[in-house]
Amino acid sequence: MNAAAPILPGSAIAPLRAPAGRPASLLRFLTCGSVDDGKSTLIGRLLFEADAVPEDQLAALDRDSEKLGTLGGGRDYALLVDGLAAEREQGITIDVAYRYFATKKRAFIVADTPGHEQYTRNMATGASTADLAILLIDARKGLLTQTRRHAFIASMLGIRHALVAVNKMDLVGYSRETFEAIAADFQTLAKGLAFSGITIVPVSAREGDNIATRSSAMPWYSGPSLLELLETVEVAPETEGPFRFSVQWVNRPDQDFRGFAGVIHSGTLHPGDAIRVLPSGTKSRIARIVTADGDKDEAIAGEVPTLVLSDEIDVSRGDVITRESDALLARREITARLLWMGEEALKPGAHYVLRLASQQANARLDALHHAIDINGYGIVEAESIAMNGIGLVTLELDRAIVATNYAVNRELGSFILIDRLTNATVALGLIDAGAPRGLPAPEIPTRTLTRLLGRFARWGGGSNEGHKRSIAKAISWRVTGTLDTFLLSYLFTASVKIAAAIGATEVITKIVLYYFHERAWAKSRFGLKDRPAGHTDGAGI
Repeated sequence: MNAAAPILPGSAIAPLRAPAGRPASLLRFLTCGSVDDGKSTLIGRLLFEADAVPEDQLAALDRDSEKLGTLGGGRDYALLVDGLAAEREQGITIDVAYRYFATKKRAFIVADTPGHEQYTRNMATGASTADLAILLIDARKGLLTQTRRHAFIASMLGIRHALVAVNKMDLVGYSRETFEAIAADFQTLAKGLAFSGITIVPVSAREGDNIATRSSAMPWYSGPSLLELLETVEVAPETEGPFRFSVQWVNRPDQDFRGFAGVIHSGTLHPGDAIRVLPSGTKSRIARIVTADGDKDEAIAGEVPTLVLSDEIDVSRGDVITRESDALLARREITARLLWMGEEALKPGAHYVLRLASQQANARLDALHHAIDINGYGIVEAESIAMNGIGLVTLELDRAIVATNYAVNRELGSFILIDRLTNATVALGLIDAGAPRGLPAPEIPTRTLTRLLGRFARWGGGSNEGHKRSIAKAISWRVTGTLDTFLLSYLFTASVKIAAAIGATEVITKIVLYYFHERAWAKSRFGLKDRPAGHTDGAGI
C-alpha cells in the first residue's frame, strides 16, 4: 500500500494533486470528526508550525496549559483555539472557532468544529463554506459513528476534497499496520461519498509528527506532511453560473431614486441587460449598477450592488432577478436532503417556516421518502427522523419561491427550517438534483400522480395482475381513447384548438379512473377459472 495515499485500485477516488500553475491564494478548510480526536490540538499545532502564534500568546498558552491543560503536562495547543470558558473547563469544543493564518505559499481560514453529537449543527455550519475537510480519526478507536456522520455531512454539503488525518499515532507506537487498517476502512466507507480527492496521512498533533515536516518516527510513510498538502492542494474554482441576484432591500432614499440592493450569487451583469424578476416573471432592463464607489459598468458574483431598473415594476425583498432568457422558474414544492437538528423528531405533516436566501415561506412536510443509515450510508425506510438524522423529503410551500439544485448554486440551493412556535432552527436543507424544476402545470404532475396511485398500492393486492401492468394498460388505453376523443371533437367543432383542449382535459382524469376500474376487476374473482394445482405461471423459475 502506498502510505502517502492508500487509494484502492480501480477506485474513482484520486489523491490530491499539486496545481500545475500558481497555487490558490486562499483555502478555506475545517477540521471534523468524532469527539476527542484532537481537532483543536491539530489546528493549534498548525498555527504554531506556521509561526502564526506571537511570543506573548505562547507564554500565555504555557501558563494556561499548566492550569487548564488536559494532556497531563506539556503545552496544550488546543487552548489556542478553544476560547469559551465552558470549552476550557470541559476540554471539548462547543462552538465553531475560525482562525486565519498564512504561509509563504498560501493563506488559510480554518474552522475548528465540535465533535460531540449534540453540536452536529455547528459542524454543518463550519462545513457550509469550506473547500476542504480534514477528517480526524483517533488511531486507538478507528471509525466511529460520529466520524461517519461528519464525513457524510461534509460530502453532502459539497466538499469534494478530504484529508484524512489518522491522529494520535504516538499512542499506538506509530504502528503502520494500525494506520493501514484504518485507511482501508475509510476507503470502504468513502465509496458511498462524493469526495473526488482523498489523501490519508498518519499524524500526531501533540508531538508534531507529519504536521509541518516529515516524521522520523514513521519512516514507512513516504508522503508529504499535512501542511505541505494544504499548501499545494488544488481546489477547482466554482463554475461560473447564470446570473442570480437576491433582492434584500428596496433602496429608496428619496422620491427620485428607487433601487434594489442585494447580493449576486453567480454570473455577471451590465447596464442595458434584459432581466426578469421572479416569482412574478415581470421583465425590464438594467438602467444603472450603483455601488458605494459610484456607478459601475459591470457587476460580478459576490458583489452587493444596488440595481436600478428602466421600468417602474413591483420588486420586493425575497425576489430573485435573473436574465430574461433564463429558464429558471419559481416553485411551490421542493425535494431536499435534510439534516434534522430539532430535539423532537421530524414527522410528515408538520409545518415549519422555510428561509432560503432572502426568501421566506411556510412549509409543510408532504413526504418523508427515506432516511440514511449513517453507519453504512444505505437508504432505509423511516416514518420519522431523530435529531442529527439525515433523510430525503418533499416540502409543500404556501407561496412560490426561487430555488435551484444545491450542486448548481449553494446560496439558492440551501435553506433552513424554523419551528413556528419556538423560533428554533430545526433543519438544514439541500435541494436535491431530482427536485421539480418549476411550478406545477394545471394538470396533475406525473410525480404527484404516481404518489397518489402509490397510496392505493395495497388495494387489490391479492390478484396475480401487478400494479405496473394496470398502470401501463391505463396509459395505453388512454392514448387510444384520447385520439378518438380528439377526432370526434374535431368533427363536431371543426376546431383543432378546442379538440386538443378537450383531449388534454380528460386524459389525466380517465387514467386515474381506469386504474381503479382495473384494480377493482383485478380484485374480483368473477369469471375467472380456478388454476390447476401447482400451476404458478412461471413464478419461482
